[in-house]
Amino acid sequence: MKLGRGTLVYGAGLATVCLLVAAGVNAQAPSNQPRDQRPQLSEEAFKNVRVLRGIPVKEFMGTMGFFSASLGLNCTDCHGGASASDWANYAIDTPLKNRSRQMMAMVKSINDANFGGRPYVTCYTCHRGSQRPKVIPSLAAQYGEPPAEDPDEIEVLPAARQTATPDQILDKYLQALGGPQALAKLTSFTAKGSYEGFDSDFIKVPVDVYAKAPNLRATVVHMAGGDATSTYEGREGWLAAPATLAPVPLIPLVGAELAGARLDAQLLFPGQIKQLLTNWRADFPAATIDDHPVQVVQGSMSDGTRVKLYFDKASGLLVRQTRYATTAVGTIPTHIVYSDYRVLPGLDVKIPFSWQATWVNGQYTINLASVQPNAAIDAARFAKPAPSR
Repeated sequence: MKLGRGTLVYGAGLATVCLLVAAGVNAQAPSNQPRDQRPQLSEEAFKNVRVLRGIPVKEFMGTMGFFSASLGLNCTDCHGGASASDWANYAIDTPLKNRSRQMMAMVKSINDANFGGRPYVTCYTCHRGSQRPKVIPSLAAQYGEPPAEDPDEIEVLPAARQTATPDQILDKYLQALGGPQALAKLTSFTAKGSYEGFDSDFIKVPVDVYAKAPNLRATVVHMAGGDATSTYEGREGWLAAPATLAPVPLIPLVGAELAGARLDAQLLFPGQIKQLLTNWRADFPAATIDDHPVQVVQGSMSDGTRVKLYFDKASGLLVRQTRYATTAVGTIPTHIVYSDYRVLPGLDVKIPFSWQATWVNGQYTINLASVQPNAAIDAARFAKPAPSR
C-alpha cells in the first residue's frame, strides 16, 4: 500500500483512534442493556466527544477512517503532532477539528432537507481524498482515459448477460479447494506465521492463528509492546490491544463488525459456503483484479450487510472478499485479499496462506509459514481475551 499523507497509524482490526470531536451527526445507542452487557460507547471511552455519541467504540473508529479516506489526511494532520505522543492530546480542539464540526453540520442539513436524513451525501461526495474539494472541471480528466474501475465499486447489472450462476461459481470454488468431501475432513487448524501492518510499523512480527469448524477463530499478534488478540467464539467477538497501540484495552464487536468476524471465521471452513449468505446473485459486469478476470458473486449476511466474493475465473479460487458497514457518517468498505493457496499436509485440501485486510483506518498482512490441520485446540483460546495492559 502506498504510504503518504493519507496514511493512518492503525492496524489489525485493533486500530488506534483519532479522537475527532465532530458536530452535526445523530447517533443511536446500540441497546438499553446494562453497561457491563453492552459495548463501550464513544463518550464513555474518550474525552470531549460532543456529538458522535451513543455509538460503539469500533464504529467511532470507523468514522475516523471515513474522514481520513475522504480528506486524504492522517491522525496528526487533524489532531496535531502532540497527539502522537499522548492519547489525551487527541481531545484537544484544533482548527481542522472545528472546521470538521461545521462541515458535518452542513452535511447533516443537506441530508435532512433532501434525503430524509439518510447519508446520501457524505464527506467523500465532495472531497474524494482531497482536503479541498475541486470546483472547476478538469479538461484533462474529461478528455483523458478514464481511470480503471475499482472492483469493490462494481455493482449488479440486471440486464447483463450472466455467464454462470452463483451455484456454478461456488461449486467450482469448492472443487478447486479439494471438493466437499475432502473439505469436510478439515475440522480445525493451528498456524504460525508473520504479521505486518500499520500497528507494527510494517515490521514483521510473529502471529498465531487458531481455527475450529464451523466458526471459531482467534488471532494473537506478538507485538513488541505486548500481544494484540482478536477472538470470535461463535456468538461474540472481541479485540484486545496493548496501551501502546490503542487507548481502549478491550473492544467488543457489534453490528457489521461482529457479522464480519463471524464470516471470516466461517470462510476458513468453506464447505458450507452456500449456507453462509442469502440472496445470492452473480449478474455483475466483467471485472478484473490485477489483470486477472474474476467472477463476482454477492450475498447478504443475516443483518443485511452485502458481501461480494471475487473468484479467479481460471482457477476458481477466492481472491477477494469485500463487505460494507454503515457508520454514523456513511458506509465504509473492508476487503480481504486471499493468495498463496497451498495443500495442507495429510489432507488433499487447499487454503490460502496469505491474507491481506484493508479498511479505511488500517491494513495488515498475515503470511502463514506452517499449518497443523485437525489439531486439538482448547476452547479457552476463543474466549473473551483479558484486557491488554
